[in-house]
Amino acid sequence: MPYIYEMIDAIKKYYDNLAPTYDSNRFENSYGKYIDQQERIFLKAILEKNSFKNTLDLGCGTGRFLEFADHGVDISPKMIEIAQSKFPEVVIKEGSVSNIPYPENYFDLIYSLHVIMHLDIKITEEFLAESHKKLNLNGKLIFDFPSKKRRKLINYKSTNWHAANDFSIAEIQKMTENNWKFKTYKGILFFPIHRFPTWIRPFFGKIDNFLCNSFLKEYASYIIVELEKK
Repeated sequence: MPYIYEMIDAIKKYYDNLAPTYDSNRFENSYGKYIDQQERIFLKAILEKNSFKNTLDLGCGTGRFLEFADHGVDISPKMIEIAQSKFPEVVIKEGSVSNIPYPENYFDLIYSLHVIMHLDIKITEEFLAESHKKLNLNGKLIFDFPSKKRRKLINYKSTNWHAANDFSIAEIQKMTENNWKFKTYKGILFFPIHRFPTWIRPFFGKIDNFLCNSFLKEYASYIIVELEKK
């Protein structure tokens, strides 16, 4: 599987170079802030309903969601340096979605946000298998990905590995039917709210949230899912 290692190496180099400006470049603009807010709402709702002993932020980057985790794993040493400076109390290790450097059956919750979108179907399958090994029975896995139905609708074409991976819910259910219980999912960013005037965003935010939880949610830009190990 040489291509997998080449792809992982390319991702590692990309994020090492991006690390110093990642926070300001990706999540301090209106688009990034809105995505971050919606992902937090979903994640916090699950955290509030459950009691988790060991939690892992897989692909933790510079630590955007490390406040909710005991452990972090990332492929980029430079990103880890920044994350560790923000959260010195969290154990952060270098690894990948297909190589989580922890024992089997160790975690109650693994979440991986804005990560799978950069991989391909083969590595996504490895991610699911590796997460399954590292979770306890009934442990939960949360991750997001671009919606295939939305991309077909707008005729989106990727030019390289960055954000090139997308799925439909049917594809995710097929990939997970043997080893996972499919718990729930919702859409994120139905409208390009970040492009609207500031004064009208709260109004469209309510409509956006409604549609992202409706029968149309697969047509949002991203989908976030909750699985449970069986």
